[in-house]
Amino acid sequence: MSEVLRVEGGRPLEGEIYVRGAKNLVSKAMVAALLGETPSTLRNVPLIRDVDVVADLLRLHGVEVEYDDAAGVLNFDTSNVESAHVRDVHAYVGASRIPILLCGPLLHRLGEAFIPDLGGCKIGDRPVDFHRRIWEQFGATIEADKVAESTYIKAPPGGLVGTQITLEYPSVGATEQALLCAVLANGKSELKNAAIEPEILDLIAILQKMGAIISVDTDRVIRVEGVDHLVGYDHWALPDRIEAGSWASAALATGGDIFVRGAQQPDMMTFLNAFRKAGGGFEVKDNGIRFFHPGGELQSLYIETDVHPGFMTDWQQPLVVALTQAKGHSILHETVYENRLGFTDALNAMGADIQQYRDCLGGLPCRFGQRNFYHSAVISGPTPLKGQDFEVPDLRGGFSYLIAALAADGVSNVRGVDIINRGYEHFMAKLDRLGARATKREV
Repeated sequence: MSEVLRVEGGRPLEGEIYVRGAKNLVSKAMVAALLGETPSTLRNVPLIRDVDVVADLLRLHGVEVEYDDAAGVLNFDTSNVESAHVRDVHAYVGASRIPILLCGPLLHRLGEAFIPDLGGCKIGDRPVDFHRRIWEQFGATIEADKVAESTYIKAPPGGLVGTQITLEYPSVGATEQALLCAVLANGKSELKNAAIEPEILDLIAILQKMGAIISVDTDRVIRVEGVDHLVGYDHWALPDRIEAGSWASAALATGGDIFVRGAQQPDMMTFLNAFRKAGGGFEVKDNGIRFFHPGGELQSLYIETDVHPGFMTDWQQPLVVALTQAKGHSILHETVYENRLGFTDALNAMGADIQQYRDCLGGLPCRFGQRNFYHSAVISGPTPLKGQDFEVPDLRGGFSYLIAALAADGVSNVRGVDIINRGYEHFMAKLDRLGARATKREV
């Protein structure tokens, strides 16, 4: 038996929903708790599957985790950190790429860890080699265990040693790994070409609360002075700007009006500019942002995704659905993940007119331009969307399919919607609150 979401489209989404802490921060903050010698508390935590996965991983390593989902509060007791069995951890790697981030804290706490595969959505290359090079630069050694059929990483005698690292690309995952290794390493570390997303800066704020010494320069350089020990933290997670942008796109695509309580303007300014250029309306209030379709024609748009402070890649898929209803030709250039445009095939099946290209349809050539990846697209509109049956491909693409089904005329049957629970808290209840006609059934 599998679950299918039956969606009756053609109805504006209207009402209010609440967005809690960012998926891309909360899971990393949970891992950071491993570094503290005293208990930690994380607040504003959403009830999503990624939180459950990381909580289970921490429990496998001896951490006591208590979650009050109603209050959105996580408590961690890391006084008895221990090694986990390889098979137990590997059971989670297909559902999340977080297990690899545990390696840095475990090197500090236990002196060794084994290297899991990277999981998560299949939208582009996320090589383990980036992480391996970082561990080796901190002095760790990597050894294959043929009996256990796994690869282990071991800290040198006396612990990890501060180092200088230059990233080929400002990868979020690599930046997080380097930070988690550097804070307790002996000596100073310098990370050049680092990611500086708001979620990274919030992680740095957490580590500073724990006792770390970290400075962030304006040229993407992060400097860390290693300390002898860290304590627990008490932190309120910043809101999820991706989820807020997703609901904003849903309001625009369906001709609706949604107040996203908890959304904040500073971290969404790039999105808000694009939203306004496309013809969307928004009002910033003290406790959230109202997103609405003001009437009239939507306008075509040029979007080039980039690392922060550029237009983030997780915003483009939901917004593309709205752009199918815009007048003219919108251009999308995806520069972060090479395989993120596959979701447009389903939109075309619903009536959209989206053409994919290998060429860089952007201001400058990107790293995918000469590698035969379909990473640019032209969206021509407006084109009416018709209900269709389809399978959810990944987290953000899945929510985009959901938006398309809600905007389309007729009925759509969406399989695999459980993936959406990875990053969207109570999304079914929120749909109901906004007046959507969507019901789950088993087939």
